[in-house]
Amino acid sequence: MPKSRLRKKSDYTPPPSGAATVKLDSGHHWVAPLMLALFLVGLAWIVVYYVTSADWPVKSWGNWNILVGFGFIAGGFGVSTQWK
Repeated sequence: MPKSRLRKKSDYTPPPSGAATVKLDSGHHWVAPLMLALFLVGLAWIVVYYVTSADWPVKSWGNWNILVGFGFIAGGFGVSTQWK
């Protein structure tokens, strides 16, 4: 049986220095605190609604208070897309 040829691997050549520099930016500083605040406000809204048997935060809204709480949480997820 014939022996297969051995392939020679090409040597690694690093890219030229300074040609492609990547700037690592931490992003906006307000994103993480606002995201956490929206998560906590939404969670607190829903917990207060259940603990007070629908008397708080807004009694006249009834079960819509749950939607408001989840709205705050959804807003937190929306803000989190800006986090780098």
